[in-house]
Amino acid sequence: MEFWNITLIDSFFLIGILQDSSFPELVCFIIILLYLVAMASNGLLLMLIVMDNRLHVPMYFLLSQLSLMDLLFTSVVAPKTVIDYLCGQNTISFTNCGLQMFLALTLGSAEDILLAFMAYDRYVAIRHPLNYMIIMRPKVCWSMVGTSWLLASLNALVHTIYTMHFSFCRTREIHHLLCEIPPLLNLACAETSQYKFILYTTGVTFLLIPLSTIITSYTLVLNAVFHMPSTQGREKALFTCSSHMTVVGMYYGAAMFMYVLPSAYHNPQQDNILSVFYTIVTPALNPLIYSLRNKDVLGALKKITRKGPSGQRV
Repeated sequence: MEFWNITLIDSFFLIGILQDSSFPELVCFIIILLYLVAMASNGLLLMLIVMDNRLHVPMYFLLSQLSLMDLLFTSVVAPKTVIDYLCGQNTISFTNCGLQMFLALTLGSAEDILLAFMAYDRYVAIRHPLNYMIIMRPKVCWSMVGTSWLLASLNALVHTIYTMHFSFCRTREIHHLLCEIPPLLNLACAETSQYKFILYTTGVTFLLIPLSTIITSYTLVLNAVFHMPSTQGREKALFTCSSHMTVVGMYYGAAMFMYVLPSAYHNPQQDNILSVFYTIVTPALNPLIYSLRNKDVLGALKKITRKGPSGQRV
């Protein structure tokens, strides 16, 4: 039996990518830039969807929820990372660590589920266009969003409480960008292999089941798209689906590496880079991928920029 010199920990040191980097100033600048892009692009997309009546359709409603999740997700991580570096400190209290873990896990899990619902929305739009507004009526859309938040928050609450009940005594250093479960379990002075298996099972459930739904939906969608008689309709559908699949590939790839891949294949450097990718890079890129060449969104932007607050042309 192995014993440790137990010293209860009331705070941690986050050893993130800025502390491990050879060029921390450059990395800090990139993180600030990406955070500003994420805030501006997601905020702008939310504003356009709210203000333009033409965007009051199920697809853009779900997209607005994705932008909200991305905006909150990156705000949980990026500001603290930058402020800590600029102030020359990297500590986080036990309570704040648990809070950050809960928020990050909630937002990440909610986005997993929401992406599956968005894939279903595209399936209905392309396979059942005449009944689209009936099937995807407001009550159904709100139920999708509510289910995403509810399941994600319950999952996050259970895992956060169970993870933080351990005594942490090996070291105060968390070699990660934020307080997440896998790196924190490495500090526990208790046997965690059984819980790691439960965490792995939950990760498979929250990642692979929605991913299977997405793959099934888009397989059916692509089959319908290639049988479309209209070339213009086919191109529009392919563009929309390719945008969605790009987001899915980026987000699920990083999340599966973190929560599904066995811990033997992890190392702190890889995990640090990966955490930056799905907490900062992806939220900055998502609105650009969805709306860069989207005529509806660009049209809404032009409409708003041409008018003042009173609706008069500027």
